[in-house]
Amino acid sequence: MPHTHSKRSTLIAASLAIGLFVAPLTEAAEQLRIGYQKSSTLISLLKSQGTLEKALADQDIKISWHEFPNGQPLLEALNVGNIDLSADVADTVPVFAQAAGADLAYFAQEAPSPSAQAIIVREDSPIKTLADIKGKKVAVTKAAGVHYLLIAALNKAGLKFSDIEPAYLTPADGRAAFENRKVDAWVTWEPFLSGAQQQLPTRILADGRGLADYQRYYLTSATFAKNHPQVLQTVFAELVKTGDWLRANPRQAAEILGPLWGNLDPAIVEKANAKRSYQVRLVQPDSLAEQQKIADAFYGASLLPTSLDAREVSIWSPQ
Repeated sequence: MPHTHSKRSTLIAASLAIGLFVAPLTEAAEQLRIGYQKSSTLISLLKSQGTLEKALADQDIKISWHEFPNGQPLLEALNVGNIDLSADVADTVPVFAQAAGADLAYFAQEAPSPSAQAIIVREDSPIKTLADIKGKKVAVTKAAGVHYLLIAALNKAGLKFSDIEPAYLTPADGRAAFENRKVDAWVTWEPFLSGAQQQLPTRILADGRGLADYQRYYLTSATFAKNHPQVLQTVFAELVKTGDWLRANPRQAAEILGPLWGNLDPAIVEKANAKRSYQVRLVQPDSLAEQQKIADAFYGASLLPTSLDAREVSIWSPQ
């Protein structure tokens, strides 16, 4: 074997000598890997318009985009280092990631949008009140914001999570199960909620008002936040601008997003967006009080293996 090794060394040396391995004069552009999901509205707008690429060009940063079916696999990818930055996920998702030992940093938050998620039933369903879902099969996406909404709604009705039969499904599978009457109720969020309301005869059993604030968070790793504050500063500024633009131009935004959301009618998209605040702001430690409530509720329902302090995370803020 040593003979082969020396031959390889000689080949490499010869290649270097004739310049095959010459490094480029300029360092390659750094790559920013962004994970997002269908409900990551502002990031979707930035992606479709190339705005973020332009904003980061002077920092010599190229972007790669990675779509996930929902928030839990998105933050798992962040935790294992497969992406650098997560578009907005519902408030519940970081709690599960933190419980799994992820070294998270929050870098932005959208103001509460409680009516952008709801528990729905078919219009002809015998389920009339929250108490009626006892013993019923409910489609819900595990660790999503709707998972907490369901727990909070059950508590309000004097029920425990163990009083229902959860069917843990992605939004697409949840919609199919609901449409085919394989489940009795479905807990979902925008834009899936408005899509279902428009296309199927449904009733809202409860939305998040008075039950779950539904704040969406943008995250990165604590290491990335420490090493790349300027990148986060740029992304944050663009998110704020895009949120302001969407609120000022709801129809134009809906026409861009409709095709990205499975060819949803712009009127449905506009209706869905009207339930979201899209008001991007910095995360303050005291604003994590709802995160603590969520963590305690999941631990109380035996859905988290351990209790946790929701403030034991990094919070990025501009210098």
